[in-house]
Order: sequence, then C-alpha cells, then structure tokens
Amino acid sequence: MQRWAALAGLLIPLVASPAAGQQPALDVRVVTDEADAVLAILDQRVARREPAAAAWQRLFATEGYRRLQQRETAMRRAFTDSAFREFVRSPDLLARAPALRATLARWVATDPAAAARAAFAYLPAHARIRASVYPVIKPRTNSFVFEPQTNPAIFLYLDPAVTAPKFANTLAHELHHLGYANACPDAPPDSTVPPGVRDARDWMGGFAEGRAMLAAAGGPDVHPHATSDSAERAVWERDVALVPRDLARLEAFYVDLLDGRLSEEAARDRGFTFVSTDSVPQGAFYTVGWTMAAVVERELGRERLVASTCTPAALLADYNRAAARIAARGESPPPRWSEGLLVRLGTEMR
Repeated sequence: MQRWAALAGLLIPLVASPAAGQQPALDVRVVTDEADAVLAILDQRVARREPAAAAWQRLFATEGYRRLQQRETAMRRAFTDSAFREFVRSPDLLARAPALRATLARWVATDPAAAARAAFAYLPAHARIRASVYPVIKPRTNSFVFEPQTNPAIFLYLDPAVTAPKFANTLAHELHHLGYANACPDAPPDSTVPPGVRDARDWMGGFAEGRAMLAAAGGPDVHPHATSDSAERAVWERDVALVPRDLARLEAFYVDLLDGRLSEEAARDRGFTFVSTDSVPQGAFYTVGWTMAAVVERELGRERLVASTCTPAALLADYNRAAARIAARGESPPPRWSEGLLVRLGTEMR
C-alpha cells in the first residue's frame, strides 16, 4: 500500500491488492486541494500581497471545498463563498498558517495502512472501504463522514493540536464507519417485522460508534482515548462512569419505540440526546456501545463480536450472555438489558 505523500493537490490512491476478478478491499485517496488552496492564499497575505482573483477561484473550484459546501447545505447550514472568504481573511487564521502547514505535512506523511488494518479487524470479511479523505481548513471544528453509501468521504478538520497518533486513531474510527456502511447496506423494510421493532433496531445502529472506538483503539484492553489529550480523556471518563444510568435511559427509549409512542421527529430528538453536545464527540452511543463491544470481545471473542456487526440488536443479547458469565464467576457484572426487551426484539437469550 502506498503512503500518503505530502504533495500539494495530489489525489493519492491507497488500494489493497485484490484477488483476480475481485474488487479491492480498500480504495482510499487523500485530497488536500482545499487546504492547499487556503494555504496558498495565506502565503500571499503573509507576503503582504492582496490575493489574486485566480487564487480565490482556485479555492472555490477545489473538490474539497465543493463537497464541503454540498455537505453543509445538506445540513441546512449557511455556507457561502463570501462568508468563507471572510474566514480565510481573518487575522486569526493568518496567525495559524505556519502551524496549519506543518500539521498538514505531518498528517499526510502518516501511513494509513495501520488505520485500515485496525478498522478491518472489527469488520466482516466481505467489508470493503472506499473513501476520499479531505483534510480541510474551515470555520467549524468538527470532523465527519459524508455520503457513506454513495460517494464516501471523510472530512477531517485540520487541527494543529491533533498529533499524528491521534490522527491515525481518528482515521481508523472513520474508516470503520465506512466499512460498516459497506458491509451492512440499508435493506428494504421487512413487512413481517412490526414498525416499532424496526425503529428500535434501526436506532441501535448508533452503537456503531462504540464499535468504532474499540476498533480504533486496537482492542478492549487499550484505553479508547489513549492517543487523546487530557481534556478529551476526562470527558470519556466522566461519560463511561454513567453507563449504568445511560443503559437504562436507552432501554426506556427503545421500549417507547417498540410501543409506538414516539413520532419520527420525537424519536430523532430523543435519539440525539445520546450523543454528547460537548466539543468532544461522545455520549451513550459511544460509551454504552464500547462497553458492550469490549465485554463481548473479552468474554465471547472477537469473532462473536464481529458476527453481530450488521444486526446490532444481537449485540445486546451477546452482551447479556457475556455479563452472565462474569456474574457466574462471582464477579460484579456490568448492567444488563432486561430479558423483556430482548424478547420483544427477537434476540432473547437461549
């Protein structure tokens, strides 16, 4: 596999060698054109030259900028060329130019093969990962996956505070999401399954965040924020301590979905309460999901954990089985889902 090269504007393929007649398991490219164009404008400003019109046209025509604009528009957020121009012209961004350039060079010099291996270790054998990775300079500080089913993209906010190991961890996390989306595509609704059961199972897909945390760390005995700074780690420690409370909150949410008591809008509003509003992406889908995945891997093995990738409700039953094993040894078990919930989901323990 090729390394990412720190060359301005290059689209660099990362392709695993497939068997004859098969599609490659991994096909990832890094697209730095947006960041390169912003840095070129900042270079002109450092030299006390007014950026030429062609420099702005180059920026607004880049693939990274156009897809970022498309995503923000889809999220119903204002994103105009004029507003972005003001952002690029801000004194704060100009002061950060040297650090941004050094960070971009450090990130694209990171070998992505290890991140890909970490993601694939927690995905079914048929999973494929295809993505364009965009390190971007932008006003919002978030990173995210975009169009995972059709034209998969990973947008990573270019942050000088993010070390190379943390970048590799984030990349593995996001690659796992794309592999998950590929391995578990949306299926047509099953008319034999009651709507409440379908809704509850769908919302259990949020536990993919916990699976991705486990994959990016490399195993259940590695702290999921081993590469994070102290502030981010503190948020995790705070939230993971709330797993007993949050598991009960999640069960109440699933029961309300099973009973048909929530409209689509109400379900969405309540479901997103399980994602933290802190600057650190976290919340119950991360912490409860990671806890379940880690316990299942320790007690039942990674193969069993991977087997439930596309049927997240089965993870709950496997987790209860694993917790029962812990209790049988006379140890204090983690909190469990009710048997009634598992029965209603069709995943009761046998």
